[in-house]
Amino acid sequence: MYIQYVGCNVAGSSRIYNYDVLDTKEKREFSVQVQSEAFRPSGLKLQDGPDICFDRLKRELGAETQESRTEGHHLSIRGRDVAEYLEQHYPRQPVAKKAASGR
Repeated sequence: MYIQYVGCNVAGSSRIYNYDVLDTKEKREFSVQVQSEAFRPSGLKLQDGPDICFDRLKRELGAETQESRTEGHHLSIRGRDVAEYLEQHYPRQPVAKKAASGR
């Protein structure tokens, strides 16, 4: 199976990332929607969009079985997806404790 990113559209208050999933038997088209509010200063960067959507699509496809294929070809990124992505790719640095001043 091969997943190919084919582009992004801005629609209303979201960005929609489009992918083709190519298999030996067929080609399926998927779109993954991210709300624009996820791209804020403390959130995702615009260049994270294709990557977080690719990860989500890959997870959905990985959970497929012969009897149970991914329903619908439109997926959405949820707040939990964003939080997990940010933690993996931009882990918070531990806060250094200030040394107590003895003076």
